[in-house]
Amino acid sequence: MNLQSAGESESRFASYVEGLVSVIGHSDRAGPLRDYCVGLIMPGERKSVEPMAAVTAPDRTAAQHQSLLHFVGQSPWLDEKVLAKVAEMVLPTIEHHGPIEAWIVDDTGFPKKGAHSVGVTRQYCGQVGKQENCQVAVSLSLANHHASLPAAYRLYLPQDWAGDAKRRRKTGVPREVVFKTKPEIALEQIKAASEAGLPRGMVLMDAGYGCNTDLRTSVSALGLTYVAGIFSHTTVWTSDTRPLPPKKWSGQAAPQNGFAVTASTSRSRSRNWLSSCPSALGAQSNGGRVAPRCSRRDSLECGFVPPIVMTIYRR
Repeated sequence: MNLQSAGESESRFASYVEGLVSVIGHSDRAGPLRDYCVGLIMPGERKSVEPMAAVTAPDRTAAQHQSLLHFVGQSPWLDEKVLAKVAEMVLPTIEHHGPIEAWIVDDTGFPKKGAHSVGVTRQYCGQVGKQENCQVAVSLSLANHHASLPAAYRLYLPQDWAGDAKRRRKTGVPREVVFKTKPEIALEQIKAASEAGLPRGMVLMDAGYGCNTDLRTSVSALGLTYVAGIFSHTTVWTSDTRPLPPKKWSGQAAPQNGFAVTASTSRSRSRNWLSSCPSALGAQSNGGRVAPRCSRRDSLECGFVPPIVMTIYRR
């Protein structure tokens, strides 16, 4: 990088931070915000405030540490407003390379050693590909072939944390933050993005979200199309069958989620989709139109369920 391009980058960075300052409240937060952003993009594995303070102010590390700690932990700015401002500044550049094509629903795990960070518990962590002590954040990103931009980002608060008043008080979890599942958080983010008028794209989600009936149904109700992963053992209604007549329900069985069971043309009976399509096993992919199941019972009381296209891919 030559001196001219370095100067241009510094100017663009200053303009970017200035835009963020406009939505974080008091002007005295401008300095800590800039230092925090510098710390995020500087080399270094750890992005907590202590090592960031050493990088951004090596001659007064202790004072800088307190300044950044107060900015991150005590300053009452709203991340939703910051993300909205980021989208306002960055989306035009992304769209210069083409329209937004996808809304990507995903979550990110952050491995942790201790037990005091908000929301940390033993759960699946994508970074390590297994159950691990970590935090998890649910995000919605807008993307085209050139770039992607997070439009929403929220820390997942597990049930054991949500119900622990002592830990909530100690870490400053707001009262209005209650337990919500990851698909529920994702749906809130999608609704907010729709209401904000962000450029629309096809909603993409992996099986952790795609097997949630309420999420898929709600996405369709918003007028959005989706491509959702499902688990290999998922079963569905084929397009030439109908649900069984309703049976008396004891109310004791746990509500099911996902797609409905398949059925033969002569009589309704449960069987796995893959086993009913042996031709798919010999090819890389196959598919057809199927009907998602309603949320509680596979019966006529579900009413009409619009069919969708399902593709089976064999690795």
